Amino acid sequence: MNRKTVYDVGLHKGEDTAYYLHRGYRVVAIEADPDLFLFCKEKFREFIEIGALTIIHGAVIDDDTQKSIKFYKNIKESVWGTAVKTWADRNAMFGAESVEIEVPVVNFNELLNTYGCPYYLKIDIEGMDIACLKKLLLCDCRPKFVSIESEKVDFAALIEEFNIFRSLGYEKFFIKQQHNINFDSVPLNSLEGDYINYKFLRGSTGLFGTDLGSNWLSREDAIQTYKNIFRDYKYFGDTSVLTKYRLGKHIRRILQTIFRRPLPGWYDTHASM
Repeated sequence: MNRKTVYDVGLHKGEDTAYYLHRGYRVVAIEADPDLFLFCKEKFREFIEIGALTIIHGAVIDDDTQKSIKFYKNIKESVWGTAVKTWADRNAMFGAESVEIEVPVVNFNELLNTYGCPYYLKIDIEGMDIACLKKLLLCDCRPKFVSIESEKVDFAALIEEFNIFRSLGYEKFFIKQQHNINFDSVPLNSLEGDYINYKFLRGSTGLFGTDLGSNWLSREDAIQTYKNIFRDYKYFGDTSVLTKYRLGKHIRRILQTIFRRPLPGWYDTHASM
């Protein structure tokens, strides 16, 4: 494992990569959307030229023997680009249509062999997070920290996530609410790279590792926490009855004010050995 390397799987516009670079990490990033890939190549040109950043164009999927795959590039919300058709169909239901394009497939294990095992592996690739996580089962690479966007619809799929983490040897978990990520700040006593005063953008993953704090949970406690989160998704999530109607949305806003937290928000699962 290389203590100074971070992988950003799901680069988007480089919100997280910018943070990692400014904290002194070497970054290997993957982005499937060709326009975002070119955008970031120009945005981070100086870092690429000095060897601090490598950007690979392509999608990580279950079957990396394929040379290319259909990718659903979202027209309205670029962050919702996905290689999963059912996700694209869901996005269309919310008025965010996609266009089909062909993108190359990235062999993630070959990437690990080329650039080494990272200290932190951030995965956020809209429906393919588990496909990427499973690649670690095929090699000896075990990053110190890993994060994925958590499952929020199918509780059995959530349990599968934790089963994979257990198979990989990860025993501690931090469940991070992402809705208010722009209010986070780097701890003054941070051990995760050079200290910087940084403003996180909405949609970014944000802090990782020991910077998250001390509230790391066991597998059992993390699953119990997600039971409560799934309850919130049931009543206030994308497909709930309440959110389909104006009155329901009004009730949600009132409850968010009372409880001083988003309902339901969205969550990342961070894992550590």
